[in-house]
Amino acid sequence: MATNKLLSFMKLIGMTFIMTIITLPANAQFLRTSYFMEGTHYRQQLNPALTPTKGFINLPVIGAVNATVGSTSLGYQDIIDIIDDGGDFYTKPDFMNRLKDNNTLNVNFSTEILSAGWYKGKNFWSFNIGLRTDIGANLTKSMFTFLNQMETIEDNWRNSNYDISGQQLNINAYTEIGLGLSRQINSRLTVGARVKALLGIGNMELKLNRIAMSANLPTDQQINEWSNDSYWSGSLGEIETKAKDLKAKFDNYHANLTVGAELKSSFKGLELKEEEGKDYVTDFDFDSGNLGIAGYGFGIDLGASYKILDNLTVSASILDLGFISWSKSSTKIASANPDPINIKGSTYADMINITDPQNSVKGALNQLQNDTENYMDLVTQGDVLNYDMLQLEVGEAKESRKSRLASTLVLGAEYGFFNNKLAVGVLSTTRFVQPDALTELTLSANYRPKSWFNVALSYSAIQSAGKSFGLGLKLGPIFLGTDYMFLGKNSNSVNGFIGVSIPLNKRKACCKQG
Repeated sequence: MATNKLLSFMKLIGMTFIMTIITLPANAQFLRTSYFMEGTHYRQQLNPALTPTKGFINLPVIGAVNATVGSTSLGYQDIIDIIDDGGDFYTKPDFMNRLKDNNTLNVNFSTEILSAGWYKGKNFWSFNIGLRTDIGANLTKSMFTFLNQMETIEDNWRNSNYDISGQQLNINAYTEIGLGLSRQINSRLTVGARVKALLGIGNMELKLNRIAMSANLPTDQQINEWSNDSYWSGSLGEIETKAKDLKAKFDNYHANLTVGAELKSSFKGLELKEEEGKDYVTDFDFDSGNLGIAGYGFGIDLGASYKILDNLTVSASILDLGFISWSKSSTKIASANPDPINIKGSTYADMINITDPQNSVKGALNQLQNDTENYMDLVTQGDVLNYDMLQLEVGEAKESRKSRLASTLVLGAEYGFFNNKLAVGVLSTTRFVQPDALTELTLSANYRPKSWFNVALSYSAIQSAGKSFGLGLKLGPIFLGTDYMFLGKNSNSVNGFIGVSIPLNKRKACCKQG
């Protein structure tokens, strides 16, 4: 019987969640609601060509902090239950009904340790040191169905067919050191770029490519009946008939389990542990004291803004084009391709001797029962990341490995009213995270009467399933914002952004766009 313990697969996400807080990493995340707020410099995270009205110095660490939790189907409380161990959350009908065939989970963080920007002539320079993390997972409904039925249906493992392949976990954490430059080419066109040196904190790819099982096995009641001496009473002809019937039944029995998985990890401080007497991974452990630089890389952001009309501006950018090369010494590779369990009923049917049915049947039943107990121990543990089932064997990394950044394509258009103090805009973002790209379409209205006061209201229709809205407020040095307002425990996507900065010099009047 499956137990009510947290999925080991999600324990790893939870461990990583804590690890990222300890190390303060964050993803290359941004606030869509800030994109058309001219008084704030945070919109440069989305497009390096969008210069603010003033230079700035962000306060260390709290100058720009962003956190996002989102899923294609799971609500905020569902995600918290999974990470915090909600006990029997996967046995609840309302939880199961919300699931799609494939369910993605993304948890993202960002913070700037140090960042500043300033005007010099027609150029706007910026510098930042930031910490970034992306955590993405793909969980199939079949996995939760398997756990649910193993937990709620007695002896379901004896007669079942499950394919829970396709689970995936991706983690990428790094420090970014960036230098940006945006230049006003003329009164209509501004271009910008940011180059970034990257210090890799860690990267992991875990894929459960193949986990499939099927079984048709006798119940304990049947086994006890056939093992009982009273079952074999009767004439010799009757006993032989019973033996032939059992032989035919045995031919139909089977149990199969096939497993294939792979793990690529480049984390200093992450250990793959093996218990004594076992030559495969039996646990993950993270030691924050051994944290260090595991790789180096490079990235670049490119952007442009163009005034088609005095009140109509279009813009575009591509963010995080780049990669990180992870050192061989920090890399661990593990694969799982254990010998499949293949219990064939014919094996036990062949053990039945018609001339000595009672003893031969008992021998066949004892052998079948021993083999099925081994199968039961593996499939009823209640864990997807079942170490005994996977038997992940650690291998030597033969060379360094590379991972690409989660690039983002940004397209925007805005129209201004009342001398550009009021504007409406539409923004499209496509972020190529793992395991699936995230696309969002955001509509916003922006009121920006002063450089120290901007307010925006946005509506992002896709990731929140149309059930949320965003707000942005710049009041002097303080900026607060969200793309997905938290509206209760069933919110699919929630995020929050806070920034505190010290204003610097303004753009000179001769250099303003006209």
